[in-house]
This record gives sequence, structure tokens and C-alpha cells, in this order.
Amino acid sequence: MGRLEGKVAFITGAARGQGRSHAVKLAQEGADIIAVDIAAQIPSVPYPMATPDDLAETVRQVEALDRRIVAREADVRDLAALQAVVAEGQAELGPIDIILANAGIGMSAGGEGDLVTAWQDVIDTNLTGVYNTVMAAVPSLIEQEAGAIVLTSSTQGLKGTGGNGDPGGTAYAAAKHGVVGLMRTFAHWLGPKGIRVNTVHPTGVNTPMIRNEIIEQMFADGNMDAVTNIIPIPWVEPIDISNAIAFLVSDEGRYVTGVAFPVDAGFSAR
Repeated sequence: MGRLEGKVAFITGAARGQGRSHAVKLAQEGADIIAVDIAAQIPSVPYPMATPDDLAETVRQVEALDRRIVAREADVRDLAALQAVVAEGQAELGPIDIILANAGIGMSAGGEGDLVTAWQDVIDTNLTGVYNTVMAAVPSLIEQEAGAIVLTSSTQGLKGTGGNGDPGGTAYAAAKHGVVGLMRTFAHWLGPKGIRVNTVHPTGVNTPMIRNEIIEQMFADGNMDAVTNIIPIPWVEPIDISNAIAFLVSDEGRYVTGVAFPVDAGFSAR
């Protein structure tokens, strides 16, 4: 029996990368999954984002583990859309026990000279989207007086070394710092109700959000300091983050709350 047998997890950004890895890992541990992804392109994002086919592949991988999954296309910037997915998912799978606010977009300039769109799209997705995710699903946890929430931040939410004046990069660091603030206020609010809240802080992860021509060229142009780790590896793997999350949301982490949890090959200690 897995550590999460009988649990239901609500996961955003689940079509590929870390989100798919989290869905598969938690399914391996016995959880059923409510999976959300925009599965469409945000115009200011210069690299290809997830597609409906990507989300369908997440469904295939979870179902191959003989777990149930409800997967829907929704934008985390739209609270009402998330609430609708939560209602539909719970009607089929039962109450939500775990929330993983994972959806996010990477650093980008949002078009040359565009100081407004790049900033706003990143803040709306990476910060407001995290708030919306929690607020859409947390009534289930409150009703049960139990549950666990993990918000995906970044090493940029601890150090902020990757902005370099670019509006998208600056917004990324600001949003990821803001996610820590959300985690701490949620932990104070929800802890007395039996609900734990933590953040994870990956260094660069081997996913399409980082491993694409646009971002790799940015690093080649002199921004590699943003992802230089003490342990001499360029990236961690999605499963490394999923393993940490599985611990945080299981009974093994039952007294861990209000914690910023790095999985970063020592980046934050530099």
C-alpha cells in the first residue's frame, strides 16, 4: 500500500514537466489525481508551452498505474475556472486532500521593449495563480480539518539572482518570493485547522520550461550564475522534486509546516 492510498490530489501545471512527474509519483503512492493545465500558449512566453496532447499523456501515465484521474484545461489566472474543475473532480473522485500549486511560466522578456506584459503575465500566473489554486481547493481540506499543501517556488524565491533587469525575469523572482509569503500566511491560517503548508524551491529542473532554445540561449549569454549549483550538476530531474513533495504531503512529514524546502543541489548555499 502506498503512502497516499485513498487520497485525492489537485495538481496544476500537470500536463508535462514537474507537474506530470508529481501526478505520476503521487499516483504511484496511491492517490487519485485532479489535473489542471492551461494546455495553450500565453503570447508573452517565448518558448512552446504544454498542449492538450501533453495533458492526455499525463492521463495515460496515471491510468497505467490503475489510478483515477480527472484532467481539465483551465488557466490558473481564472479562479472561477479552477473552482469549476475542483467541483467536477470532487464529484467524481471525492474530497481533495492534497493541493500542489505547481503551474508557472518561466523567465521571459515578453517581447522587446514590453515592460508591462512580461511583468503582468508572470505575476498573474506564478503568484496570483498560486493563490487561486489554494483558494479554489482549500475548502475541502478545511471541511476535513486535515490535508497538505505544497506551493512550487524556486531558488529564485530565495536569492533572486536571475532578473538582470529583464521584466519577465524580475517578475519571476518577485513572484517566487511572493509564493513564500503566501505559504507562511497560509501556514498560520490553516495550521490550527490541521492543514500543513510548505514550499519547494528547485534549482534548474530538466523540463521543457528550462530546456528550450530560448532559455538556454539566455544562459549562454551570461546568465548561467542563475543556475550554478554547488554539487556539479547542471540540472536536477523532475522526480527529485516529486520525491520531496511526496514526503511533505505524506504522514512522514506530518509535523513539517511553514518550511521553505530547497531541492537545489546546494544552489541556495552559494
